[in-house]
Amino acid sequence: MNENQINALSQEIIGAAIEVHRNLGPGLLEHTYQAALICELKLRGIKAESEVEVPFVYKGIKLDTAYRADIIVEDEIILELKSTENDNPLFGKQLLTYLRIYNKRLGLLINFNRERLIDGLKRVVNNL
Repeated sequence: MNENQINALSQEIIGAAIEVHRNLGPGLLEHTYQAALICELKLRGIKAESEVEVPFVYKGIKLDTAYRADIIVEDEIILELKSTENDNPLFGKQLLTYLRIYNKRLGLLINFNRERLIDGLKRVVNNL
């Protein structure tokens, strides 16, 4: 995908997340939003996979890890979902690490525990 297509896809994802937030509101557990967002994306004809294992290679050796990306959309954009009161800078760093490991350009950090979803949204870009 080129940059314009990735940006258009990210706008579709944000629209789907807003729809989920509009229907469910803040205050639920992260996995509830994850299931609803997967459903909303699929209703929109967008391919999305949840709990995708993050491959980890150290010095040429693949290590078993417990890291999983919350959602990967169209094999292009990684979504890291949260439902927390406070934003933690570690969340963005974690997403950037996933982007680097997967060699992807764009990730969205979405915290559903906000009155307005836009206040809990952050784009994270991997400068490949």
